[in-house]
Amino acid sequence: MSFIVAIDGPAGTGKGTITKLVAKDFGLINIDTGATYRCVTLEMLNQNISIHETEKIIKISENINMKIENNNGFQTIFLNEEDVTELVSQVSSIVEVRLNMVKLQRKLAEGKDVIMEGRDITTYVFPNANVKIYLDADVEERAKRRYKENLEKGINMTYEEVLEHIKWRDNNDKNKELGALRIAEDAIVIDTTKLSIEEVKQKVEEIIKKAKGEVKC
Repeated sequence: MSFIVAIDGPAGTGKGTITKLVAKDFGLINIDTGATYRCVTLEMLNQNISIHETEKIIKISENINMKIENNNGFQTIFLNEEDVTELVSQVSSIVEVRLNMVKLQRKLAEGKDVIMEGRDITTYVFPNANVKIYLDADVEERAKRRYKENLEKGINMTYEEVLEHIKWRDNNDKNKELGALRIAEDAIVIDTTKLSIEEVKQKVEEIIKKAKGEVKC
C-alpha cells in the first residue's frame, strides 16, 4: 500500500527544496520526475541515438530499466544498475516519451511511500494521491528568489530578465497541451510569498501528519 504526497506549483515557490526536506523528515522516497528523462537521455547517448530520432527515443522510454533508491534521505537513480544521479535531460518535450515516463513514475511508486513535485503531479500523474498540495507565491517574489539563486550560482541575469522569464514560463506551463499547470480541486494551497522555507515545511508536514492520522483534525 503506497502513501503518495503530490506537490505542484509554478517555478520559484520552493517545491524542490520543500520536497527534499519533507522526504528526509518522513523517510519518503523523492521521485524526481526529471531523473526519468535523464535516464532516457543517457540511454540515447549509449545507443548513439540523435534527439531527432523520435521513434527510437519513444522505444527507449517504453523499455527503460530504471529504479530509484532512498539512502539516508538522499535519492539515488539507477539505469541498468548504474548510478546516473548526476545526469541532464533533453527529451521531456516529446509527448509520447512523457506519457511513458508517467507510467514509469507510477510504477516506481507502487508499494512505496513517496513524495513527488512538479507541474501536474496532483492532477495527472497521481490524481488519487493521499496528500495534494499546491505551492504558490507572487510572481515578483518568485523572481526575487530565482534572481538570488542565480547570483549564488554565478548566472548573469538581471532581475527584470528573470521576472520576464518566469512570467513566460508561467504562461507556457499553464497552456501545455499535456500536463498543464493548474490547481487540483482537492489540493491544499499554500501561499509561500511571505513564508520562510522552514515555515512552509512545517505547514506541509502538518498536512501530511493529519493525512497519516498522526494528528487529529
